[in-house]
Amino acid sequence: MPSTSSVNPPHVEILPNKAALIERSLTVVLSVINDAIAERDRCTLALAGGSTPKPLYEALAQQDLPWQKLYIFWGDERYVPIDHPDSNAGMAKAAWLDQVAIPLGQIFPMPTQAKDPETAAHQYEQTLRAVFPEATETVPQLDLILLGMGDDGHTASLFPHTEALNVRDRLITVGNKDGQPRITFTVPLINRARSVLFLTAGANKQQALSQVFAAEADSEMYPSRLIQPEGELWWLLDSEAGAALNL
Repeated sequence: MPSTSSVNPPHVEILPNKAALIERSLTVVLSVINDAIAERDRCTLALAGGSTPKPLYEALAQQDLPWQKLYIFWGDERYVPIDHPDSNAGMAKAAWLDQVAIPLGQIFPMPTQAKDPETAAHQYEQTLRAVFPEATETVPQLDLILLGMGDDGHTASLFPHTEALNVRDRLITVGNKDGQPRITFTVPLINRARSVLFLTAGANKQQALSQVFAAEADSEMYPSRLIQPEGELWWLLDSEAGAALNL
């Protein structure tokens, strides 16, 4: 079993291919959305960037959901304008959010127009606090955080051997990728979630996954090991990514 053990045992599934991975992830996401709305009359989600979740977003755009009850955040963002090809928010808006009737006031892209990334991180933390006023002195609890994992073991913009890995007194901080700033959720915010779902595809992920799932390994080198949520932890892998695991 993976070292990233949450309060409950993690759900680890290896799917035959990427299409099956997306189909299964859609089922999980819809279940979380429906359960959250039934229990709390809203669902708060943080989206991931990268190429893997794009077909999931396209599939979600085809669903019939109570869109007015969804609140959308992002787990990390490159420090680029939303219309830039590398923008996580821009990708999700084009693939999903612009196609459905989620109120604009309930979609919260990370700010990338601030004078500096630190200011942007502070602004986004204030945004989260406003949506979760009951968590004034605590860490807000999102219903679902979607994550990917890079072939270096990073997740969100928590990169190996960077200062962001050790931030415990903030919800949002500045990540660093080869000298380029990113805005990112911190480990405590991710680990507070009711559900965390990793979508991982490709043979290039095998080496990092073997370390993330190892009984002992360096979390500074493989930051995905730090993700140990209070709620459910899902790892959905395609067969290429999961080939090296002995589950």
